[in-house]
Amino acid sequence: MKGYVQNIEGITIKNEEFRQVLYTAKNCQLVVMALKPGEEIGAEVHQLDQFFRVEEGSGEAVLDDVRTAISAGFAVIVPAGTNHNIINTGGAPLKLYMLYAPPNHKDKVVHHTRADAEADNEHFDGRTTE
Repeated sequence: MKGYVQNIEGITIKNEEFRQVLYTAKNCQLVVMALKPGEEIGAEVHQLDQFFRVEEGSGEAVLDDVRTAISAGFAVIVPAGTNHNIINTGGAPLKLYMLYAPPNHKDKVVHHTRADAEADNEHFDGRTTE
């Protein structure tokens, strides 16, 4: 079967990895993340569009210095060129999934911690899941 058909809410909630790429298509990529209390993605700017969906926990989305509280059920769209960060401000893990359009990471990459992600200078190499 081509494509990806899974229970993304369940997968996101069970995920313990800082970042895990689940599926990469030619024009988009599905990734899950888990941020520990007090942890953040880190301020960054991409030349691609990004969509976040929060499944568990609470935090803050920062888009071009505008801070907005987020929690389960929230969606955040980050247009290309926007300085952004997601911060876990709660006492439990912040579980979320995201779509990059186009892809941003190597297919199937797993970063167990933020330190692992920062140490790995990987980027999308053109290889897709299928």
